[in-house]
Amino acid sequence: MTAEPAHAWPVPPQDGYTVDDLLTLPDLPPHTELIDGGLVFVSPQRYFHSIVIDLLVNGLRRTAPPELRVVREMTVVIDKRNGPEPDVSVVRSAALRARKQTSFPARDVMLAVEVVSPDSESRDYDTKPHKYALAGIPHFWRVDMAGTDEAPVVQVFELDRESHTYVQTGVHRDALKLGVPFDIDIDLTEIDHM
Repeated sequence: MTAEPAHAWPVPPQDGYTVDDLLTLPDLPPHTELIDGGLVFVSPQRYFHSIVIDLLVNGLRRTAPPELRVVREMTVVIDKRNGPEPDVSVVRSAALRARKQTSFPARDVMLAVEVVSPDSESRDYDTKPHKYALAGIPHFWRVDMAGTDEAPVVQVFELDRESHTYVQTGVHRDALKLGVPFDIDIDLTEIDHM
């Protein structure tokens, strides 16, 4: 006697999945990403992850100019085999075509933000920044939880267009004050009141 599987997992095509598959396969778990043709299922979020996303989205929306929009957890189409889902993205307003839209092309993304979780650490430190940089996304932030107070630490990177790699331009602990990609002023200590 054999046990029936609890869930019928999709069987990958011989050459891997495509972004079209990612956007149309039924019943995928929330926040599934496509990396190098493979589906990546993420584990449940920590509270830290959720409130940092809220803090950044609210702070960015306060100062984003009209030609840019701030979105959370939307697929960014890098190429046929890569559709990661940054925790926060700043995209060109012209990229918004419909409220039913489920993705944005990488060329319209100005900033990609990843909040590091235990299951995503390798992707957030290596895989995703590398792919974002090669896709030409000008700005990348990585947020870690640090210290005994479990506070957010934001590492800020800008794209070096010649090498197609990110160069770190700052590490921010209590406040995030930047002039690019637009004037940003976020009090990171607000997380204690969320």
